[in-house]
Amino acid sequence: MTTPLTPPTETETALVLKAPDAPEIVVAEQAPGMVPVPVERQAEINRQAKEFIAEIATVDARSPEFTTKVDGISKLAGSEMTNSSDASSRMLERSSTSVAGAKKNGNGAQAQVAGTLNDLRSTVESLTPNNADLGTGRKILGFIPGGNKLAKYFQKYESAQTQLDAIIKSLMAGQDELLKDNASLAGEKVKLWETMQSLSEYAVFAKALDEACVEKIDATRASGQIEQAQKLEADVLFPIRQRHQDILTQLAVSVQGYLAMDLIRKNNLELIKGVDRARTTTISALRTAVIVAQALANQKMVLDQIDAINTTTNNMILKTSEMLKDQTVRIHQQASTSGVSVETLQKAFDNVFETMDAIDTFRASAAKNMEGTVHALEDGLAKAKPYLERSRQSERE
Repeated sequence: MTTPLTPPTETETALVLKAPDAPEIVVAEQAPGMVPVPVERQAEINRQAKEFIAEIATVDARSPEFTTKVDGISKLAGSEMTNSSDASSRMLERSSTSVAGAKKNGNGAQAQVAGTLNDLRSTVESLTPNNADLGTGRKILGFIPGGNKLAKYFQKYESAQTQLDAIIKSLMAGQDELLKDNASLAGEKVKLWETMQSLSEYAVFAKALDEACVEKIDATRASGQIEQAQKLEADVLFPIRQRHQDILTQLAVSVQGYLAMDLIRKNNLELIKGVDRARTTTISALRTAVIVAQALANQKMVLDQIDAINTTTNNMILKTSEMLKDQTVRIHQQASTSGVSVETLQKAFDNVFETMDAIDTFRASAAKNMEGTVHALEDGLAKAKPYLERSRQSERE
């Protein structure tokens, strides 16, 4: 059972990139069913076919009129077959379309967009923060650890902005080409659909001619007109079937071309959506990643500083506690013992006692010496007394 085709229409698609399946090969026998002809139109075509066969059967096979009618059979759908062939030629001759990209020549829009998306991928991968070494390095301004490598990363990101802008412009240009390509494909599909409808009707007409001719040949042979039946079979049925085959073949080619153009259109739509995603999601994600990397790096710097301060504070608290412990023990030891040792006090008292003994000895010796001195003075005074009295008496006179 063949799947009937539908006329080209504009449909909305979700933003999900999915490569469409390649069209299946269309054989000649399947082609008419894929471009169905309305039942009413088929009835009209069958009626015309029977009238034509009935008319040509009455014409002398040797007359010019018979030859003209047979030649008319060989020219059935001539303009439609030419239009179908021209549509394929126009598609293949366009050097700026996606078909040219598929042929690996020309400047196909698909190839341009694909190459630009590859450039964007390489640029984004080179700017991914996970691939950047943002670890601790030299200090910036003397106090921010890791700032040197972080600054180099953001300088790299800033320098890549020009490249990203060029990539985005190239993507937009490629997207415009794809949109133009799809617009052209839509027009070609409309024309080709009209041609296929005509070819499908001619295929129905050729089949009806075949059936009507076979029916007429059988009736003629049954009536005893053997020669007339042979003439119809050789001069009419043969060109009918030959043209019927040509029409079916061209119709199959047209259907295959129609499916191929639809495939190209869907591929273009996926690329267009991919460009939209690259312009919005990918670039936004990159900028978000850079911002987050910057924020996380700055937070890491702050955390490193906090860790350093906490370490210093902990060391200070530990040293203070150790000093407090040591001094507290010493204070308690000092409080539990006297200020001067017993040995020192004993030595001091011994020195005092020795001094006092020395003084007593000195005083005893001094007393004896002083006694001698007193006796000497008394003797001296006794001897000096007459002289003093004589002196004073002389002073009175």
